[in-house]
Amino acid sequence: MTIIVTAKRKTAIARAYIKEGNGKVTINSIPLQVYEPFLARLRISEPLVLAGEDYISKVNIKVKVKGGGYMGKAEAARIAIAKGLVKYFDDDKLKLLYLQYDPYMLKSDPRRKEQRKSPTSKARKHYTTAYR
Repeated sequence: MTIIVTAKRKTAIARAYIKEGNGKVTINSIPLQVYEPFLARLRISEPLVLAGEDYISKVNIKVKVKGGGYMGKAEAARIAIAKGLVKYFDDDKLKLLYLQYDPYMLKSDPRRKEQRKSPTSKARKHYTTAYR
């Protein structure tokens, strides 16, 4: 039985495939142990560390991520892995653990880049105006 879960962060979209296995985790066909940069690897491994070896050793996780930057990809993969593990094991204890650690581990972060407004060069930047 394979569980497929999708997750988003900014413009990155991750799709996680979780099936019975022996604890292999790959991100875009790269093993998690050699995934770079190091900070992104730490971020992706958070749900795995929280779940513990007894959960992780029973499944193989394959994540495909596209779009966004390296940290957005890492966050999207993290959310997809956490959602997938909760769905695969159907465990309320694991779900509660993730929610207590970080509420955005099981749902997408709603923050997006603010739209640029027409007369300015950035979203909030304005030209200086002299009133006197």
